Amino acid sequence: MKKITLFIILLIAILPGQAWSQSLIAGAARVDVTHPDSPAGDTPVCVRALVITDTATKTNAVLVTVDAVAVAEIGSIKDPYIANVRAAAQTKLGIDPKSIIFNASHCHALVAPDVEAKTIQAVEAAWKNRVPVKVGVGVGHEDRIQENRRLEMKDGSVIDVRHAYSMPPDQEVAAVGPIDPEIGILRLDRVDNGEALAIVFNFACHPIQSVPSGGNSPDMSGIASLVIEDQLGNGAVALFVQGCGGDINPVAYKQVDAPRDAEPLGHKLALSTLAAVHKIDTAANATLSVSNDTLTLPRADLAERIAEMETEIDALLKSLKGTNLNLDTFLPLMMKYHLDGEFPSGYAHRYLQQKKLGVDDLEKLDETNRRHMDAYVRNIHIMEQLTRKQINLALLAKHHKGNTEAGPSIDVEVAGLRVGDYRMVTFPGEVTVPIGLNIKAAANQANTYVAGYSNGYIYYSPTAEQLKNRGGAQEDSDCLLAPEWQALFETRAAEVLNALDAP
Repeated sequence: MKKITLFIILLIAILPGQAWSQSLIAGAARVDVTHPDSPAGDTPVCVRALVITDTATKTNAVLVTVDAVAVAEIGSIKDPYIANVRAAAQTKLGIDPKSIIFNASHCHALVAPDVEAKTIQAVEAAWKNRVPVKVGVGVGHEDRIQENRRLEMKDGSVIDVRHAYSMPPDQEVAAVGPIDPEIGILRLDRVDNGEALAIVFNFACHPIQSVPSGGNSPDMSGIASLVIEDQLGNGAVALFVQGCGGDINPVAYKQVDAPRDAEPLGHKLALSTLAAVHKIDTAANATLSVSNDTLTLPRADLAERIAEMETEIDALLKSLKGTNLNLDTFLPLMMKYHLDGEFPSGYAHRYLQQKKLGVDDLEKLDETNRRHMDAYVRNIHIMEQLTRKQINLALLAKHHKGNTEAGPSIDVEVAGLRVGDYRMVTFPGEVTVPIGLNIKAAANQANTYVAGYSNGYIYYSPTAEQLKNRGGAQEDSDCLLAPEWQALFETRAAEVLNALDAP
């Protein structure tokens, strides 16, 4: 009898598929939130939810990802979206509001007006579908689809690559900034059949490539999620979590020789993610912890920089000089002088004949035309500088007004999530990639990731060094924070990550 009892105890211990030995349960769901007036074809705009529960400690963690530009402030998802979803989850499911993390991919998709109700629907479906799970982590690599959009100029300034203004002359560009090619992956498998239940993949890049038609699209991040889900099958849900993509663009973002198309970029991201997913081993009884803290950050006083930029713009305006040419005369001259720099104003024999006769009429004409073209191009470059400065000045003025009205500081949410060996800390701003790299490098554990665009939106969040260039690039101009914010956040991020590992 004792042998039989011992055999049963051993059998229970070695059967990981049995519910009685499994403390972690999870469910995931995807709901289409495409705007009804802006169809997206076979790449719908979606909200996804992942609910994880530790049945032993009664801890819940919820991750909500949405194919949208932000979850508040800009775009069509407005406050009190987060508060309302949290309240509904607490009322209907008993979930602590602070255990729910929201992340926007930052794609510029159009979401349905009832996105709030559909988000609650996704959370409820994930909650009801929970099953015992095993957890594993992995790392993918993708460096073909993104580029740092900040251009370091030879004069020491920095500008960025945007559709809102023109590129600088190539000969003035000295260097570009870093990218983060790492894909941080969390895999949850069903215990009963070993199939993937959910994939969370963190990656840093603005998903703003769109589609050739210019229509509604979840962009490369949403396309990657759909491809992963299709390849894994069996109802698996792939949740893209935007990282520190504030200064990272899709590759060839300013290309004009081919239609803008997010699909090939999304496929590359999906395939690189799947290559790592298939190598992940999952195990039962993983640790689950979630936290939500408030961090008070200083707002910037932008009055002095605004005055400086107004002076710079005035000086540029005064530097514009009258020219002999207009666009209609400049373009054919430019073509002629680029096609044949030696004999642009006639056939070669005409130049040679004049030289024999001691005449230099054509050479003098060329000298005059080149001088006029140089003056015209100089004005064009000045006007390009003016467009950049005026657009960025408008951003500074907007945030100066808001900061003056709101007071000297702003409170933001900093959340932490640990699932097994996967660790994540969040921030509501468009964090630039050096900050993400800093936090990863300082972390005590591998598989540590940063999610910007989370639990709200407070515009760009560049480094203190980048903010020395305020007014030069969008990241530095479209920012309401003082430079001291970086050290405060990086310190708090380290504290949050360390607390996730506390017993």
